[in-house]
Amino acid sequence: MEIEEIRYLFRYTDWANSQVLDAAERLPAEELGRDLKNSFPSVRETLTHILFAEWVWLRRWKGESPRAWTGEPLDAADVAAIRERFDHFARERGELLARLSDDALAQSLTYTNTKGERWSYPLGEMMRHVVNHSTYHRGQVVTMLRQLGHDAPSTDLLIYVDEQSGGRTRVG
Repeated sequence: MEIEEIRYLFRYTDWANSQVLDAAERLPAEELGRDLKNSFPSVRETLTHILFAEWVWLRRWKGESPRAWTGEPLDAADVAAIRERFDHFARERGELLARLSDDALAQSLTYTNTKGERWSYPLGEMMRHVVNHSTYHRGQVVTMLRQLGHDAPSTDLLIYVDEQSGGRTRVG
């Protein structure tokens, strides 16, 4: 695994998070919090779950093992507040990624999860996990947006590739 791949995947993650947040910002407050019977009930709760996961993994990569969210409460946050936190953690993660090497990705890190269990994985695998986790839950947000009758963004990796290349990959 190479650090450039990980940096690329997190640039994609940040772009995709932004796409979903843009769509969520257009929701009335009632719809943002509506229980849609998903793994996390509402769009807001799913977004805050993604945010919490990205935060807790970043803390772990920095040698901490938080057992719970330590920031301002997220249960009533509007999308602008959620976005501000996403942006803050993306910058902090970017600073960490800028200092890492390929060798660092192969090193195992041990942490204690929120249940008090100890785990150890190579840093690169943890980072891939976070990208995958965020993708999974963004897909749930897209489904919820459609259930609410709103347009939902496409956050496919190849859409990101096309945007980054100015659409030069299209053949026809």
